[in-house]
Parts: sequence; C-alpha cells; structure tokens
Amino acid sequence: MNTIVGTYECKVDAKGRVLLPAPLKKQLAPSLQDGFVLKRSVFQPCLELYPMSEWDAMMLKINKLNRFVKKNNDFIRRFTAGVKVVEIDSLGRLLVPKDLVGFASIAKDVVFSSAVNIVEIWDKDLYEKSISGDDMDFADLAEDVMGNLNDDDNGIS
Repeated sequence: MNTIVGTYECKVDAKGRVLLPAPLKKQLAPSLQDGFVLKRSVFQPCLELYPMSEWDAMMLKINKLNRFVKKNNDFIRRFTAGVKVVEIDSLGRLLVPKDLVGFASIAKDVVFSSAVNIVEIWDKDLYEKSISGDDMDFADLAEDVMGNLNDDDNGIS
C-alpha cells in the first residue's frame, strides 16, 4: 500500500476534466499504467479515486461477502453504484464522468484530498464545509477514533 499525502486545489473545465497537480501525479505515477477506479463516497458528498491495486484489494474483501444474504447483496449494489474505470490522459488530466460530477456537486473548483491510500475529490465549497468542524469537534473525533490505538508501544499517539 502506498500512502498518498497532500491536499490540492484545482479547476475543472466544462467537460469535467481536471489537471492533476504535479506533486499528486508524481505520487500516483506507479499506478498510472494500471488505471484507477472512481466512485461515489459512502459517507460524504465526494468522489473516491482508487489506484487499481487498492480497488482490487477492496474487491477481494467484498467478494468474501455471501451474496445469498440480502443485506450483503444490497451493500454490494450500492457500494459499486456509479463506479467507473478512469485513466489519466497524456496531458495529466482526469475526466470525471458527468453523473459523478453531479453526485459530488462539483462546480468549477475542486480539492484533491489524500485519504491514506486513496484520493477524495471534492467540490471546494463542500470540502471547506466538511472540515470546518460544524458537525463535531475534531479533538473529540480524534480521541474517539485514535485515543486507544497504540499498537507499537512506542508512546507515539
């Protein structure tokens, strides 16, 4: 798993193309040959860009679900709804399909935000709203999620 780092602001053109910032493109270079999967986020009004290797790893997990259990089948259908295989063109642009532009309410300014091994693609205004802390204090969230996690016993929290 390659960790992706950074947050980048870009413009999207009328055709839904976004020029990847050079630092992000450099990080994604090992995946350029294999392509990417672009999908709707489960929890946020944004898109998720998976390098194909990360998508394949996710599909291995999902493929273990018993499809004769209705809720599993429903989950698979909704998780994969709108999924698209995408590539970065020779000019370094990503074409975001119209239906996904609509889902994420992408207007003209977008934010690429790293999320460990994938990249979230947000409309800039929605991204700013999501990190502004209206829903929950980040300190409380960090404590709830990471407070008891210390696998290495190295004192680093």
